[in-house]
Amino acid sequence: MIQISNLTKSFRSKGAPQYIVKNANLDIPERKCLGLLGRNGAGKSTLLKIITGTLLPESGDVKISGTISWPVGFAGSFHGALTGAQNTLFVARVYGIDTDALIDFVEDFTELGQNFHMPVRTYSSGMKSRLAFAVSMGIPFDTYIIDEVTSVGDAAFRQKSSAVIRERLKHSGAIVVSHSMGMLHELCDCGAVLEKGKLAYFPEISDAIAAHEANMKAKDHEN
Repeated sequence: MIQISNLTKSFRSKGAPQYIVKNANLDIPERKCLGLLGRNGAGKSTLLKIITGTLLPESGDVKISGTISWPVGFAGSFHGALTGAQNTLFVARVYGIDTDALIDFVEDFTELGQNFHMPVRTYSSGMKSRLAFAVSMGIPFDTYIIDEVTSVGDAAFRQKSSAVIRERLKHSGAIVVSHSMGMLHELCDCGAVLEKGKLAYFPEISDAIAAHEANMKAKDHEN
């Protein structure tokens, strides 16, 4: 379970605070997949950073039971001088999982061939994305953080990525950020909408999507 209690985070803009979240409260039950919606710039990525512990709030807290992933597909922690296999081995040791099993999974899933044993600094952005996604999916987290990750790669890789995400979510929960309402409908049980510092929870993902779309229409009318 993830419990967000009285969470507040803001940034200064022209001398005034601009709130990402203000006194937000949200409980996400175990093994539930929550779709996080909000307009561009609403602060969804910032909220994810707070939940995963890479950014501190001004006040309030986030309590997590079980393990939570880094944002699925994040490649920023890979060491460029190490090979794909060596980076995978390092992550397996950090998280205390079977090293051979993770390396076998990642090598098979990425289809990088001999490049898997080449330094990551020689990889294209697409190859790094494949490696990062596979390493993320190869570790059995209780909750996955998924931020537009299946948009990476060609159509065949996106299809394979979606399939493995669905398989993992049979046994784990997730927080999903996506501009694809179809993907949110497919993956998520419930939803939350972030708008002007307020975080509203909806037990049904369809209701969250409807509220988000209403917010977007209202913003269009303002413009």
